[in-house]
Amino acid sequence: MNKIEPIFFRMPYGLYSRVLIVLLKFLGIKIGKKNRFEPGNIVMINQIKIGNNNAFTKGWRLWPEVSPSIKPKIIIGSKNYFNRNLFIDACCSIEIGDENMIGPDVYITDSNHSYGKGINPHNAPMQKGLVKIGNYCWIGAKVIILKDVELGDYCTVAAGAVVTKSFPKGSLIAGIPAKLIKNFNDEK
Repeated sequence: MNKIEPIFFRMPYGLYSRVLIVLLKFLGIKIGKKNRFEPGNIVMINQIKIGNNNAFTKGWRLWPEVSPSIKPKIIIGSKNYFNRNLFIDACCSIEIGDENMIGPDVYITDSNHSYGKGINPHNAPMQKGLVKIGNYCWIGAKVIILKDVELGDYCTVAAGAVVTKSFPKGSLIAGIPAKLIKNFNDEK
């Protein structure tokens, strides 16, 4: 029974993933090999590019702005792991490098709504920017990454952090707003 049980519970997700990838390729997504998708949501697939060997667990959302665009708004490298309930919300450009670990309930966006005196929130124009996450980063649970943020390679973001500015390679960051706790590149 112990050998059959894992196969029985994993099989539906494996089948779902294979069928979804065939459908996405048919619809024109740029996607590499050996990716795995549990159930999630995707829109504007022609504005998404995904490398090889990525894993998306249950509840993911890839959500580029619904607008004409020649280049992809979401670019994901290879060998990334995205835990449950990931939300990537792109109006301009979000790039994620290779071999990153993204915890559950992470929200990444490259835009903010305008706000201020006399601005109706329903009609507020979007302030669009960029987000770039390097390689080998570890993003903890419930992290929020906002527009105009660049994380260098080997960054670690503590659970619950709200990242509002960029950090260099090897940074350990935490807090609301996120602050540098330690930079591993400074160690001798």
